[in-house]
Amino acid sequence: MTKSAAVRRPLPTSPFKTPVPAPPKHFAVGDRVSHDVHGLGRTVGVEGAGDIAVLVDFCGRQVRVLSPYTKLFKL
Repeated sequence: MTKSAAVRRPLPTSPFKTPVPAPPKHFAVGDRVSHDVHGLGRTVGVEGAGDIAVLVDFCGRQVRVLSPYTKLFKL
């Protein structure tokens, strides 16, 4: 049985910089977006103030994209 990978805490004396987390993405209704798999689209709905999911229209096909939106980018 394998153990799950734990997040390592950086040492204060480490010469390496600690990675900075990316700021969370926020989308609003009407934003033009690009998705790595589905292509170009426009947001038509936002769930939970943008923290849960967004509904995106990709040329007549609506797709619900869940947070953390790793493949979705605002144009």
